Amino acid sequence: MPPRRTRPVVNRSLAALIEQAGWTHAATAQHVNAVAAESGERLHYDRSAVGHWLTGTVPRPEAVHAAVEAFRRRLNRPELSPRHLGWPDAAVPPPADDPWDGDPVARLATVGEDDLLNRRTVLTAGTFTLAALSGLATGRGAPQTRGRPSWAGAAPNALDRASRAGAGDVVRVRAATAAFADLDDQYGGGHARAAVAAYLAREVTPLLRRASGRGRPDLFTAAAELSYLAAYMAMDAGANALAQRYYISTVRLADEAGDLLLRATALRSMAVQAAELGHDGEALALADAAASALGGHGPRRTLAWITGMRAEAHAAAGTRWDALNLLHRTETQLERADSPPETEWLGNYRRESLEHQIGLTLTQLGDHATAARHFTASMAARRPVELRTRVLIGLRAAHAHLRAGDPEQAAVTALGLSDDVRLIASARVHDELRRLRAAWQRYRASPLVAEADTAVSGSDLTT
Repeated sequence: MPPRRTRPVVNRSLAALIEQAGWTHAATAQHVNAVAAESGERLHYDRSAVGHWLTGTVPRPEAVHAAVEAFRRRLNRPELSPRHLGWPDAAVPPPADDPWDGDPVARLATVGEDDLLNRRTVLTAGTFTLAALSGLATGRGAPQTRGRPSWAGAAPNALDRASRAGAGDVVRVRAATAAFADLDDQYGGGHARAAVAAYLAREVTPLLRRASGRGRPDLFTAAAELSYLAAYMAMDAGANALAQRYYISTVRLADEAGDLLLRATALRSMAVQAAELGHDGEALALADAAASALGGHGPRRTLAWITGMRAEAHAAAGTRWDALNLLHRTETQLERADSPPETEWLGNYRRESLEHQIGLTLTQLGDHATAARHFTASMAARRPVELRTRVLIGLRAAHAHLRAGDPEQAAVTALGLSDDVRLIASARVHDELRRLRAAWQRYRASPLVAEADTAVSGSDLTT
């Protein structure tokens, strides 16, 4: 029951939407905070804040945008704007254009510049939105017929032909991408993101405008690979709205190149993002779209990588037997893989990757003790360059031990990570750490848990 009110309700539009949503004031605040957190905003509203909104207070722009998105999702009304909540539309910048339309190269350049300049109003206006994912369902995200796109403009003149991008540019872009990927693996997505954004926006997109002839698809694929890495780094750094825009750019560039494998790769990682943000239905749809992009063809290692994500998504959706059957299929596909994983840094699916996927799937199914064993096996097999991944999975192992009723093993696991976690610039890692520390507070009477909590407390910072 809402608290007894001493000031009259002024914002009746907001009151009506809260009633339609079936939310209490506290639940409204929680949903707004959760949407904001998806884009790296840390809001701490409570029911009293919602009470102030109802009596006429207009929250700050990032909260307005988060509230609009929260009600859009709850009520399935994508047309909602601030004015429907009783707030002026000028309270937030206008929503971005449909990311599936227009010049994909121009959109990629804009995303890179927004990332590089860190223009707060642009980034908060680009809240992670489920509406953007509808592009896949409506066909806007479907591969297009190859050929010269309408946005490419007139044929290049003699000067353009003399400076057009070639095979050497493809080699250089891929070398840079591999170097950035190593940094991401070791230190997390929060490290060197500005360098990636600058290189993408100011070096790579001009090359795409000069691409033509037989080398054009290779250059677009190379750019899509870098956009994919930028998306993953943004997601790891907690900038989920930005990551979503990069992922959509990756899909569109892959379509321009006619690269179904890269399209599937991007959709699979979009499914990971949706799953981590708690959007189970969207995660399943994206994982299925990744599988559909390949139609059962392609490297078995990549097929296994996608099938494993489908298993996790089915587990989150509550279809237990489908999840377990897909896990079995994943293992079979990986066992039959005929290419060494080192051949591709995209979709580099190994046995330790499968162990992690099994752990995530079993966590969704509530089998935390078995999940902890698989997480531990995955963590132990990680290579030195995969420091960020090792720490992330290790914290998930610790949390699984805790959920399984073994707080001391959780503490031992966390203690083994306490030095490495300080090196990692990753919002995902630090969010996992925060959740672990919150969960074991009731076990602080244990000397081992207290020691572990003290050891990792200095690392509990969002980067």
